[in-house]
Amino acid sequence: MHPDKVCRERVQVLTDLPNIGKAGAADLVLLGILHPQELIGRDPFHMYRQLCELTQQRHDPCVIDVFMSVTRFMAGEPAQAWWSFTEERKQLLTQAATLSQD
Repeated sequence: MHPDKVCRERVQVLTDLPNIGKAGAADLVLLGILHPQELIGRDPFHMYRQLCELTQQRHDPCVIDVFMSVTRFMAGEPAQAWWSFTEERKQLLTQAATLSQD
């Protein structure tokens, strides 16, 4: 579903979320998230690390952008395309890497 067409009140199942199709919903289920409301308060970076650990593979970092989009949406922000979060994700990961070097 296109992010502009999503109304939070109508979100019943994971695939109703902006940027989530069948594969994304399967990833969320793997993380133990069965209902969109369970995304509230979740950390998208932690979700990504957990997904990589559970599947024993490194997923494309764009998955973090998708997780950012759905956690923020469920927290009350407007629906946005996942790629709207790419620059922010890159900045946050750079900051984290810099802090870990100190």
